[in-house]
Amino acid sequence: MGLTHPRTAAGAALLALLPAALAGCGLGLGGGGDEVGGAAPSDAQRAPADEAAAKSRERVQAYLDAMAAKDADAGRSQFCAPAQTAFDAAATGPNGDFADHFTVPQATITDVRSGPGGQEVSTTITVAVGARKATRPLLFTVTRSGADWCISAEAPGGNTPEPTVTP
Repeated sequence: MGLTHPRTAAGAALLALLPAALAGCGLGLGGGGDEVGGAAPSDAQRAPADEAAAKSRERVQAYLDAMAAKDADAGRSQFCAPAQTAFDAAATGPNGDFADHFTVPQATITDVRSGPGGQEVSTTITVAVGARKATRPLLFTVTRSGADWCISAEAPGGNTPEPTVTP
């Protein structure tokens, strides 16, 4: 009984060996440089991620500063164009980020990480009305729009800060 389909057998062998070959080249399926035993990401791989995290942090910090200063125009300018209409409708309303009756004595960025919709920037914001204070988490999604970065979404909640790894 001989092989009647040598191309099929060769294709099956190639498919069986492909994951091992890719893993040897650093392109393993589901792999990444951060896995135990894997190679660390190169500077070229880290640079875009570092830039995204830095730009996202800058945008959200500018927004938090605008909230504390009650500068709605500066806050609006941090949002992507499609999100500015929603900002205009909600920001200065009775429960909006720029409502006149409360102050923002403290706002802190607690975590920045990549998420499914862009960079996710977690914050805790303390809002005061007279002597009453409340601290709430807010999650901002920051995306790239052309050559610039902007806030595309704001929602209650946030991510738990990732532990820092020391060598």
